[in-house]
Amino acid sequence: MKGRVEALWTKRAHRGPMDPAERVVMVENKGIDSDANFGRSKRQVTIIEKEVFEAIRDDLPDVEPYMRRANVMVSGLRLAETRGHILTLGGAKIRIWGETRPCNRMDEQVQGLTGALDPEWRGGVFGVVIQPGDVSVGDEAVLTEVQESAAD
Repeated sequence: MKGRVEALWTKRAHRGPMDPAERVVMVENKGIDSDANFGRSKRQVTIIEKEVFEAIRDDLPDVEPYMRRANVMVSGLRLAETRGHILTLGGAKIRIWGETRPCNRMDEQVQGLTGALDPEWRGGVFGVVIQPGDVSVGDEAVLTEVQESAAD
């Protein structure tokens, strides 16, 4: 499945503001260089879908994607139930570890955002960098399902 990198953000401190970026550097087993989550074990990079935010705006017109506090927004890809899949963003690869559950910080920005992001993995996914590389807005995004071998 192919899509596109629509936006990038980093945060300079935990609970700090999300800073837009045109390009980020992803470091293997560490995450996004200069991001507050750099070095975390499994939640190094968070990803959301543009289409989810377009749908949410019907009920919450003041919602902006940066309010989700994710690092990457993609379009053209469905992220639900993709645990274990590989997401290629530009020159980097991320192994998706799971669903990013929305928290009460979402409602601090726009009342109702937590509930809007709760069902069906609408809050996005998180993962680890398994191949380092540069990622820029406009890069191709490719989601690949990993086939389990018979020995697994």
